[in-house]
Amino acid sequence: MPNAYQNMTNAALDAAIAELEAQAADLRALDLKLDMARGKPSPEQTALSKPMLDLLTADSDLTDQGVDADNYGAPDGLPSARALAAELLGVDAANVSVMGSSSLNIMYDCVEHGYVHGIGGEKPWCQQGEVKFLCPAPGYDRHFTVTESFGIKNVPVPMREDGPDMDVVREYVEKDATVKGIWCVPKYANPTGVTYSDEVVRAFAALSPAAPDFRIFWDNAYAVHTFEGEGDELLNIFDALVEQGAEKNLVYEFASTAKVTFPSSGMAWVTASPADMAELRRAFSAMRVSPEKISQLAHVRFLKDAAGVAEHMKRHAALVAPRFALVEEKLSAGLGELGCATWTHPKGGYFVSFEGPRGSAKAVVSLAKELGVTLTPAGAPWPYGEDPEDTNIRIAPTYPSLEELGQALDVFVVAVKLVSARLAMAERA
Repeated sequence: MPNAYQNMTNAALDAAIAELEAQAADLRALDLKLDMARGKPSPEQTALSKPMLDLLTADSDLTDQGVDADNYGAPDGLPSARALAAELLGVDAANVSVMGSSSLNIMYDCVEHGYVHGIGGEKPWCQQGEVKFLCPAPGYDRHFTVTESFGIKNVPVPMREDGPDMDVVREYVEKDATVKGIWCVPKYANPTGVTYSDEVVRAFAALSPAAPDFRIFWDNAYAVHTFEGEGDELLNIFDALVEQGAEKNLVYEFASTAKVTFPSSGMAWVTASPADMAELRRAFSAMRVSPEKISQLAHVRFLKDAAGVAEHMKRHAALVAPRFALVEEKLSAGLGELGCATWTHPKGGYFVSFEGPRGSAKAVVSLAKELGVTLTPAGAPWPYGEDPEDTNIRIAPTYPSLEELGQALDVFVVAVKLVSARLAMAERA
């Protein structure tokens, strides 16, 4: 459907471009230095967890259910930390390992395990020739970077409003034994904000992979990150597996407190079937004696349980929600009637996924940079950074202050308008 610029006469379009170029010049003169490139918590958000730093003092008891947090041991993490992680994901604590502060590190370790040692008694992936991972796109660029770093072929899969296109996923997984995994962010997906429907989750659980060493990498990074109302409900993937009536070694699920407390200074964990967890524990035992447990102790004493996490996340929501509301306000006011763009309206998570005219994303990101606003590189949410339509831009509104965010969005709107108008003119050449 043509947008407003495409419907203009040549004279009107020339005038619109001239006006937008003048606006861009005014913005350039402000010498702004604003950053919406990564989904980072704001300083106000990390400040919410600073009281945790006072919980462990020189005379604190550093034991947890008889386990010393200040010594070796407990390779799966402190009992209370495992219980908290299990409660948040709705799984058995016996099948949870809490280690380090980065779930991405654990995901990397799991890919490395498959690549170097093999999964479920199968040959290591490095000995199987070409292997593939499915990548719902737009998706999380760092996921794709992990598999790309091993030389694994990343294959894009279309994202729909309720999750990945499961017809495409099923076709690959059940007919191609070289497909060894799929990356998923099932709740408030990065960057679309989509939460997988029950139908999609059940379709994942019902997969019958051609490769016995295929695993779903279920990165539930935003499981508790609702900022609007009651938020979305995500069906527990392990409950969906139980519905299938058979024990399946199919899912690795990951999560962390990265955006609950302090990024890179919290807790991260993995859960899977009993057989898969036994295998992962053996693999991880070669690279670590035990995790860093003092941070785990501080976290469980600060957050306590799922109810405590929910209360803490309400305080996050009070800071995050106005930022997303501002994104909606600025984009609707600036672009809503032009018909040249669409964007998502998430109830949680950290991103808005923006779609401009075909062939516009790289130009918009470049122009915004000229005008003082750094955005995520165009194409980043696609494997190898290759957005086939060059339309998608990830907006990350959480880190800037509201004032800075408003300025950045004003720049973004002008950039989208000017690029869209120039494209409309170029189509007439």
